[in-house]
Amino acid sequence: MEAVGLNVSIGNHCLVHVQGKPPIETEVVGFQNELTYLMPVQKVNGLQPGARVQPCEHTQQMQFGEHLRGRIVNGIGQPLDMHGPLQANNSQPYHSGTINPLEREPITQPLDVGIRAINSLLTVGRGQRLGLFAGSGVGKSVLLGMMTKFTTADIVVVGLVGERGREVKEFIEQILGEDGLQRAVVVASPADDAPLMRLRAAQLSTQIAEYFRDQGQNVLLLMDSLTRYAQAQREIALAVGEPPATKGYPPSVFTKIPELVERAGNGKKGGGSVTAFYTVLTEGDDLQDPVADSARAILDGHVVLSRQLAEEGLYPAIDIEASISRVMPQVVPQTQIQHAQKFKQLLARYRANRDLIAIGAYKPGADKTIDQAIERFPHLTDFISQGMQQSANFAESLQSLNAVLAPVEGK
Repeated sequence: MEAVGLNVSIGNHCLVHVQGKPPIETEVVGFQNELTYLMPVQKVNGLQPGARVQPCEHTQQMQFGEHLRGRIVNGIGQPLDMHGPLQANNSQPYHSGTINPLEREPITQPLDVGIRAINSLLTVGRGQRLGLFAGSGVGKSVLLGMMTKFTTADIVVVGLVGERGREVKEFIEQILGEDGLQRAVVVASPADDAPLMRLRAAQLSTQIAEYFRDQGQNVLLLMDSLTRYAQAQREIALAVGEPPATKGYPPSVFTKIPELVERAGNGKKGGGSVTAFYTVLTEGDDLQDPVADSARAILDGHVVLSRQLAEEGLYPAIDIEASISRVMPQVVPQTQIQHAQKFKQLLARYRANRDLIAIGAYKPGADKTIDQAIERFPHLTDFISQGMQQSANFAESLQSLNAVLAPVEGK
């Protein structure tokens, strides 16, 4: 929306008054000469030209505290679960500040996420930021839900940003369940919400996680998805006239992604942590998609889900060769790193010679490593595969890895 006669700054809030209806809340997103650009927070109905715009001196601030546990809110903190208003006892508005990177606690402890392949081959550190990269329909949300239930954390903050509305209810009822919801805070903004609401949902999810981290708790932040967050910012930026740059994405998108992601991680020494998982939609399974490329560069590792593995019925469809955890060497012993490298080597050699093996063109004995890969391949795929309701803790994952590689150790 365009307005004239306003003396407001970017980020300020305004109310657009509509005759016979509640005023429309907007945010100032830009200006040009006398024009001020406003973006509505929620859906707009009944808007007329010449409507009166009123700047807001004070905006409603959300109260942070333990009362948020088990609640489901939208991008501006309004409850969606029909359990009444948020009862904010002894809580206060929270304003997060940037932490000096030299004051952050280093990542030194592994985090048990309950997924066998990730625990043993792509170990996650407490305070790490990891991306789940995949095309549509490959199992990102299911894997995210498994980690929601199985990960050891004091509280789980889930941000459902720009996804299908049907998935919101399914995620809460089928994946989280009543027990999971009791230790979680869900911020939901489905795809049909205004872009500013989707943007705020991602920011609010991060802010809630930061609040609990500053209370000394270990927080698991799950955001589905970072791509929808980038697309919401693209809609806003293009609406105010920002020129498109890389594949239609304006430059501000690639500023917003690091600003959001860098807020997660460990707090100051002796404080809590925010371990964050962001799903990234790779359109057309293209890992060079601008958002995917930018996210991969700023995150502390990435788990790539393969459509080919999903079509073969292997779930979770984790492409071990294409995935990496950048903090794994800091949190696990050297023997585990060596076992993970051996596992990847066997898997890679089998897949590189798969066609020759299938048609019988490979002669046993020609290559020792390929012989080992052929022998152990069924066990390698069984190791990666894991049911939705199955949990594998850290110790069990390492025992399974040792059992898979034991026949080839020392050969």
